[in-house]
Amino acid sequence: MSTTYPIKNEEKLEKFKEYYLTKKPAYRNYAMIILGLNTAFRIGDLLRLQWSDVFNQRQNCFREHICITEQKTGKERSVAVNTSVHDVLNVLHDKYHYTDADQYLFPNGRKSQSHISRSQAFRIIKEAAEYANLDEHISCHSLRKTFGYHAWKQGVQPALLMELYNHSSYRVTKQYLCIEQEDKDRVYLNVRL
Repeated sequence: MSTTYPIKNEEKLEKFKEYYLTKKPAYRNYAMIILGLNTAFRIGDLLRLQWSDVFNQRQNCFREHICITEQKTGKERSVAVNTSVHDVLNVLHDKYHYTDADQYLFPNGRKSQSHISRSQAFRIIKEAAEYANLDEHISCHSLRKTFGYHAWKQGVQPALLMELYNHSSYRVTKQYLCIEQEDKDRVYLNVRL
């Protein structure tokens, strides 16, 4: 089994994100990628999201947090909705006119009452990765790892990332970041005392 990598190159990340918005418009697929990158949910948790998880019908507005119980850990997780997520939810709302609170955000086109499968999500991500010329092994888990890598690059402490991911050890979080010699070199070259 090969290792899944985060998307580290920012230009390739932008190209990856834009594929289903501009090159091959498919708003459901675009939204899945944007939500995956910005929430760091595991793919199973991401695919199970329903309209009621992101939209408060009583108040007719988007929720400020997406709250889930993780399938893998059974732990509660609350993720603040940033502007990227809010914008893509607006796109979904405008394109698909969600009305049923139990509707999946990423519905299976053939079965209206189910979400897309993990294998379909993998194919969606692989197609965008090929378009962006991503050579490393990219999979559904890359969305989660990409969030952590870029958060770390922006100065988020690994201990906080460990908490955000609900990891049981720092060692697991460190593996997620896929820190390579190039990252270490950048620290040595940029710190001038």
